[in-house]
Amino acid sequence: MSGAVRETWSPAPESDRMILKELRETVGACMQCGTCTASCPNWHAMDVTPRAMWRMVQFGMLDRILESRTFWMCSSCYLCTLRCPRGLKLTSAMAALKRLAGVANGPAARRNGSFYAAFMDDVEAHGRVQETSMMQRYFIRRRDPAAPLAFLPLGVRMLSKGKVHLPGRGMGGVLKPLFAKARELEGTP
Repeated sequence: MSGAVRETWSPAPESDRMILKELRETVGACMQCGTCTASCPNWHAMDVTPRAMWRMVQFGMLDRILESRTFWMCSSCYLCTLRCPRGLKLTSAMAALKRLAGVANGPAARRNGSFYAAFMDDVEAHGRVQETSMMQRYFIRRRDPAAPLAFLPLGVRMLSKGKVHLPGRGMGGVLKPLFAKARELEGTP
């Protein structure tokens, strides 16, 4: 071989295979056309394209799936679902991957899940993202006293360019009933 690195993965354990079964059924008809990736407004921030994510689901590559931040970057805009030529419910599959990561609870899932939860909590509380309160929520969830220091240079740059919204602005909880209804429908507390 010409120095190419061959990538390997571990097959999913039996208990996780059951969890992946529904996901495989959802994306089983994926023909790898790439329409989902081309439609995604967040594809540039993902470490694995949505198309590649569906292939990893089909192959049961659970360890690689859970290491990825792709499904956490999904903004649930439904463009992939609307444009899929096979009519696959890809946005629902991304949501299922988030739930799967919550069950698996690995280090990458905890870190990415903490950010996602802080983001959603902030939107629920303020009706939009307020960077300062969202990052406070994130750091509290991370329980890592060094984490804020890693973000300090970015925070200073954002503040100097007027990109940080200070607390006190927003819609003040106007979305709380919407979030409550979503929790009711999902059967979560």
